[in-house]
Amino acid sequence: MSLTTGAIARMYNMAGSAEDPSFSPVVQVLHTKRIENKGSNGDERWKVVLSDGRRFLSGMCATQLNPKVHAGEIAAHCVLRVDEFIVNVMGSGQRIVILLGCQSVGENPGSRIGTPVDIAKNPDDSNVAPQAGPAGGGGAQPLYGKAGGGGGGGGNPYGGQQRSSPGGNPYGQRPSPTAVNRFGGGGGGASSAPIVRTSASGQQITPISGLNMYSNRWVIRAKITSKSPVRTWSNAKGDGSLFSIDLLDGSGTDVRATFFKEAVDRWNNFLEEGRIYTFSGGRLKVANMQYNTCKSQFEITFDENSQIELDEGTGGEAIREHYDFVKIAQIESAEPNSYVDVLAVVKHVAEPQTIMSKKSGKELLKCELTIEDDSRADIKLTMWGESAKTAPEKFAGTPIVAFKRARVGDYGGRTLSGQGYSLNPDVQGAAGLRQWWDREGNRGQSRSLSSAMGGNRGPDPFDRRKTVSSIKSEGMGHGEKPDYLTFKATITFLKKEKGGESGAWYTACANAEDPCRNMFKATQTSDGNWHCDKCMQTRDSCVRRFIFSGTMADDTSTSWVSVFNEQAEPLLGGAKADELFKQLTDVEGGQDVYDSAFANSTYEDWIVKCKVRQEMVGDEPRIKASMVSLEPVDYVAESREMLRALCV
Repeated sequence: MSLTTGAIARMYNMAGSAEDPSFSPVVQVLHTKRIENKGSNGDERWKVVLSDGRRFLSGMCATQLNPKVHAGEIAAHCVLRVDEFIVNVMGSGQRIVILLGCQSVGENPGSRIGTPVDIAKNPDDSNVAPQAGPAGGGGAQPLYGKAGGGGGGGGNPYGGQQRSSPGGNPYGQRPSPTAVNRFGGGGGGASSAPIVRTSASGQQITPISGLNMYSNRWVIRAKITSKSPVRTWSNAKGDGSLFSIDLLDGSGTDVRATFFKEAVDRWNNFLEEGRIYTFSGGRLKVANMQYNTCKSQFEITFDENSQIELDEGTGGEAIREHYDFVKIAQIESAEPNSYVDVLAVVKHVAEPQTIMSKKSGKELLKCELTIEDDSRADIKLTMWGESAKTAPEKFAGTPIVAFKRARVGDYGGRTLSGQGYSLNPDVQGAAGLRQWWDREGNRGQSRSLSSAMGGNRGPDPFDRRKTVSSIKSEGMGHGEKPDYLTFKATITFLKKEKGGESGAWYTACANAEDPCRNMFKATQTSDGNWHCDKCMQTRDSCVRRFIFSGTMADDTSTSWVSVFNEQAEPLLGGAKADELFKQLTDVEGGQDVYDSAFANSTYEDWIVKCKVRQEMVGDEPRIKASMVSLEPVDYVAESREMLRALCV
């Protein structure tokens, strides 16, 4: 069985497999031992001793490898290919390897290969016997006690040759742990030493990809790629505040870090997006990937006692964003809730909108971008919060943008949601994409992956509009989910109910807070009050919200459309249902005012977005279209879009 020559020495002098992902050594397990875990999680831990036939090194199995131990894939004398590992330096200076990923290679030979010695006691090659088969007439050497033919004494428990004097070290003594070059070889031998990663102040740096739960003595050097605003909370346990940052280092791995309470006061003003710092003294925990878009499997929590320093040295390694770009056309087959990097042209920016979160009941600001690349596909990307507020200004003029770790959604086709981006980035492919867009992309037709988008979204861009006849010709509304389309049409009729109490509205609960938010129906009681079945409260008043239907037509067809309060108010020139009700019931000639409000709103042109779905009316299924947004026609902008479509 062939083991990788020099594997243990190389592993011993590395920080982990992230330094050289192509390095997958084949080694033998000399010994396994279960370690009692006194931690709160109760996971069992397994100690292993790894050998390449010349040297051995102590280590531990990460808990995700426990099933392999139980299955016998990791056992005494088995041979493994190590795919992923890290090396920890203990407080005493001892170095141990943590196995994170490995595979069994061949059958278990049943005995130890070669005569390995402890690398911690033999850092140089002079006293290491060459790799050989089992010593002593071909028999397996004992795992414990001295090896046959070895030096006196039983100090080496794994059968290697015992050094009785320091003569093998050309410097006369074993070097101290702090003097050992963790990245290089020993004394005068020829060794291939990786570049030592240090900060400007000379600290040894751990790559973010090498962080692990088994070591808390690390220092990372990273750039802050994004920083959240400070958020506060108040509950039964008390008040508090927090903010988070995303950190990226030279290995291309990023990690989320969070600061709470006192740490917010200490570090918030000191940390600036786009600058490089060294960080230590944080606590690691496993990342919740549902909310964390970083590549690292961990998250870091820093407190007020953590050590964070601005790295102002000029000799440090440059940190640049790493992207794994995919074409927009390929996102159609991407799994929902996965993350992608996209290099694209922002060809349309909608106006920021405020929506109400169904979970928290709080207002959220969002802005939708339409992005396209040279795969001739476009997709909607939603930005939130401060990014949404500044989006119309930042993304004006069809810039090239690299979007980092955008989340894929499937609510109506394919959509993206994200915050991280780089405007007009200096990355491969950006210049070519700009040339393509200026030469032909801005005049051609694209295929939209978000053409069936739902929710309270604004009308689609000009090049993705449809006609009223598309509702029938494309068979919209027959699927499990509703379909959406945008068209320009004229209102030809608005159906208003008779006057009096039965106007074109319904009575809603007067509670403007959760759970009603002036939306759920309120019924008048016998004593003149109003009762809501949603909040189970009775109040002395209600609010009225518009609900009616009408017909809209273009040059292809006519369709009935349901209209609700959010669209009815701008449609009726800003009129409120409660105001019309008072005019109708309290003012002489109120019926004329009511009728005029509807009559004056007909035969006007609008850009309308509708939701189309099948509903049961009695026992009969019917296709119904409901208005979800509308905008007045900007005839100047409309003319420009028509000229562009004609390539004039």
